[in-house]
Amino acid sequence: MKQTLLALTLALAGLMPLAHADAVGGHALPPGIAWQQGDVPAAFARARAENKPVFLYWGAVWCPPCNQVKATIFNRPDFIAATRQFVPVYLDGDSDNAQQLGEKFKVRGYPTMILFRPDGAEITRLPGEVDPQRYLRTLQLGLAAVKPVKALLADALAGKPLAAGDWQLLADYAWDVDQGQIIPEAEVTATLVRLAQRVPAEQQATATRLQLKALAALAGEKQPPAFDREPARARLSRVLADDGLSRANADIVIYAAGDILKLLGDGGGLPAAFDRQLAKLANDDTLAWGDRLGAESAALDLYKQRHADQPLPASLLADIRAKAAAADQDSVNPYQRQAVITAAGELLADAGLLDASDKLLQGELKTSHAPYYHMLILASNAKARGDKAAALDWYQKAYQAAEGQATRLQWGASYVGGAVELAPQDAARVEAAASAVFADAAKSDSAFYERSRRSLEKVAARLKAWNQDGAHAAAIGRLAGQLDGVCGKLPSGDAQKPVCDKLVSTIRS
Repeated sequence: MKQTLLALTLALAGLMPLAHADAVGGHALPPGIAWQQGDVPAAFARARAENKPVFLYWGAVWCPPCNQVKATIFNRPDFIAATRQFVPVYLDGDSDNAQQLGEKFKVRGYPTMILFRPDGAEITRLPGEVDPQRYLRTLQLGLAAVKPVKALLADALAGKPLAAGDWQLLADYAWDVDQGQIIPEAEVTATLVRLAQRVPAEQQATATRLQLKALAALAGEKQPPAFDREPARARLSRVLADDGLSRANADIVIYAAGDILKLLGDGGGLPAAFDRQLAKLANDDTLAWGDRLGAESAALDLYKQRHADQPLPASLLADIRAKAAAADQDSVNPYQRQAVITAAGELLADAGLLDASDKLLQGELKTSHAPYYHMLILASNAKARGDKAAALDWYQKAYQAAEGQATRLQWGASYVGGAVELAPQDAARVEAAASAVFADAAKSDSAFYERSRRSLEKVAARLKAWNQDGAHAAAIGRLAGQLDGVCGKLPSGDAQKPVCDKLVSTIRS
């Protein structure tokens, strides 16, 4: 729920910190930070007046990685102290005009964290999947940077000398959420490869990180370019043989393991080396539980890659159960639990322990600040059992429980997709679900921007596929007419109107 009028008035008057409550859901942010919530223009006005940078956090109440950031970074005394150096603004994806601002700043994935100069020039995008120490080093480098990352990149690619800190900024830049801000998305992989080749060899830690990021980017390509895999295998083997290097780059070792092995193959003992390091990281209590469960999940995925036709060994299943139980017991604050319980529920489900996953997730529904996220995993579990009715019921419950403009459209798109996939013959359900989503779109002030636009595009595509043989023409006509009515209420000069009109055409085509 939004702040009370009194609290908002006091906050804007500077008599109290601007909000220790999320813009949606009534759920408190970690205390101690005077967030400027939602009002980005006011944040930049304040930054210019105080000659301070702006720190923009773009996230959502339900988002597990966002909650991990809140649980591991935003609550740290050293981060809270650092916020005195900049103007922190919290932009919830469900806030008024949030999706429009998201399109303006080219932010899409939650969380995205950007450091700006007072004049609005972007300095750097901060990584969300790293440990707090690396994050804080990167933040301080960004605050001290003479040039923004975009200029540093141009200098590096031109062969100009860079300071060690500048190279580290490039190595720790959040390339996965750049969205074409400093370089076209199609060129990111090639750019990382070039940077990895140019970083001075004496900067070993930074060189290793850039090499690993380049390798992970190559592994993520659908059709990776030809390259010499032997040097890559040798470098990766050195990292995996070194506990310190593996821990320093745990985010890459954990979350890119499967793709990297698919790219490089099983040569050089890489699978066993990954297994060893993932086991250590899964048991490393200096890592957040979300990452420890991520390491356990990566180890499970690697086992499945190599033993696709074999049942999981009892020892692995027992370890997964134990990890999920320990994570559940150790996670106490609500941010931590939102990140950890979803990860544990998904891990148990991936291991085929569907009943254990259901029990864990259902036990969280009454206390979670975003139970609708857990309901989507419950829907997936029911679908894995072949129980279509139960899956549809969970999709519907998740949508009904969802809160916030963008969130409701995203969860509504999931429900429409589930209905079309699991019960295409139930025309009444499909039409009712899509009609509810379009009604939500009519209530939103930015339904046709950024994430909300993509949710509605998914709904339109699903409806088009559902009616490809013309069997549901009457329902499609009613739905297209409903959305057309929404488009008709948009001013002719509104950038959303052509987007809305195109969606109507997609549905009718």
